Amino acid sequence: MFQGAWQMPQGGIEDGEEPKSAAIRELLEETGVVSAEIIAEVPNWLTYDFPPAVKTKVNRLWGGEWHGQAQKWFLMRLTKDESEINLASGEADPEFAEWKWTSPEEVIEQAVDYKRPTYEEVMRTFRPYLNENGIAAKCKSSKW
Repeated sequence: MFQGAWQMPQGGIEDGEEPKSAAIRELLEETGVVSAEIIAEVPNWLTYDFPPAVKTKVNRLWGGEWHGQAQKWFLMRLTKDESEINLASGEADPEFAEWKWTSPEEVIEQAVDYKRPTYEEVMRTFRPYLNENGIAAKCKSSKW
């Protein structure tokens, strides 16, 4: 939501779309990755409220009266080489400017304040699935 902030790839679910399909589609749209498999899922929906300034901006940009988000989280494994990652992926206005592999702790530390509890829950759930290096990819926002 903030230009220069780091976050995990994410996006909306279209009408009639299953959450797993939406996650795979959003990963492709935001990173260009097609070679990934889902290996774990946070069992419940995680929610957060927007702080007032973010709520104002979101309501202006998205239209309507938005109070926060409910999210379904999936852990995916890249099954091919990371050279497949392409943040431009054909979009005129890409969502992200950069990406990097990082530790779960750094993912949490660099999350915007209002998303931090959600990221803590996600990393706690996925910790058993991460390798000994415990790395995850995240992206730096270019839009907001």
